Amino acid sequence: MQQSEEVLFREARKEDVPAIVAMLADDHLGATREGDPGDERYLAAFERIDANPYDELIVAEQDGEVVGTMQLTYLAGLSRLGAERCQIEAVRVAATARGRGLGGRMIKWAVDRARERGCAMVQLTSDKSRTDAHRFYDNLGFTASHEGYKLSLS
Repeated sequence: MQQSEEVLFREARKEDVPAIVAMLADDHLGATREGDPGDERYLAAFERIDANPYDELIVAEQDGEVVGTMQLTYLAGLSRLGAERCQIEAVRVAATARGRGLGGRMIKWAVDRARERGCAMVQLTSDKSRTDAHRFYDNLGFTASHEGYKLSLS
């Protein structure tokens, strides 16, 4: 079955959570850190994200199926004259939809969304082991300008 080229970008709904979690788990890093999509912690996190006007959990839907996801978080700051930034996280494309340009369309949509909100910058991080993702973001015009650090608390 051939998928149409039409993609709908929309805010995620509660019933999308299992598909989103499946996409998060479908790579070498996610496979080690994600759990059962029915785990109540995912639904609690969804409710929190959904209630926050500075968070948007977005899905890409094609032919009625969720085939992509990303989270946009809008960050206030004093730097850059008090400019708001858009942080893009958890960008995933379903295995069945990879290789057809959907990821690029998702990022373009996110950048346009940030611009509409008046953000001065879009930023994202990518695990150092995701070299294909680094090439992807480089090709979209992103610059690896900072070194990131994380401290796991669990």
